[in-house]
Amino acid sequence: MVDTDYLRQWIGRKERICETITPNLVERFEATLGSSAHRMPDAAPLAIHWCLAPPAVPSDELGSDGHPARGGFLPPVPLPRRMWAGGKMAFHHPLRAGAEVTRASRIADVTHKTGRSGELVFVTVEHSIESDGKTAITERQDIVYRNMEEAAKGPAPSRRLDASAPKPAQTADHTETVEATTTLLFRYSALTFNGHRIHYDLDYARDVEGYPGLVVHGPLQATLMLHMAARLHEGQQPREVSYRGVSPLFHGAAFTVNANRTANGIDLWCADRQGIATMNASIQF
Repeated sequence: MVDTDYLRQWIGRKERICETITPNLVERFEATLGSSAHRMPDAAPLAIHWCLAPPAVPSDELGSDGHPARGGFLPPVPLPRRMWAGGKMAFHHPLRAGAEVTRASRIADVTHKTGRSGELVFVTVEHSIESDGKTAITERQDIVYRNMEEAAKGPAPSRRLDASAPKPAQTADHTETVEATTTLLFRYSALTFNGHRIHYDLDYARDVEGYPGLVVHGPLQATLMLHMAARLHEGQQPREVSYRGVSPLFHGAAFTVNANRTANGIDLWCADRQGIATMNASIQF
């Protein structure tokens, strides 16, 4: 039983962490994910802020899933499966390689829902990314928690995050292919200091959380879409980005990053080897 009133006591909780965008971090980031083709010579790659100031929690303070034990900054949601569901970002000023960056975070909302996919708890986190005396990025991040029991109801690829039936992706004007290797997943987990075992521990992902393979990170997919959009706009920084995970993406095969231009920007999506969309994004310039 989810005690929503108790969990909502976390609304308003704040956290503030600083880290410098070092040349070594930029080098490792671009070696893993490529360049976002930024125009400014000292601009940091787009989405590198997701690699900054992760919680540095001792191993004996981690939960069984590899995440920090719940009840600190994030509320102690009792549902065991945690997924990065999506969010929205506004880019105000480019981050600069070598600059110190501060992430100010706040729990904005906690909501409980029950539907065809069982119990769900959504935690909304607001971030302000500040550097050089300016707000560089404002972001809303949506985290969803659900029960493990859903794993027994059918094959994991068919369990979409929005609980609707999978649909083939549309035809793309621009497509890039990415190999979802274990090396790619490991390196991105290392960049973000992400201990979630679904990204590197196949036995855990399969036997405990019920997935058929390792799960490709949502932020990794979102980063690849941001980079494609920037390249299509000759290195221009986006003004606003919204993104949403719609279906898990697994390792072991190639997936695609796709884009179509619109009147105001670009619509993008990642798709698995069957052509099913796994994450959507809309980017305005």
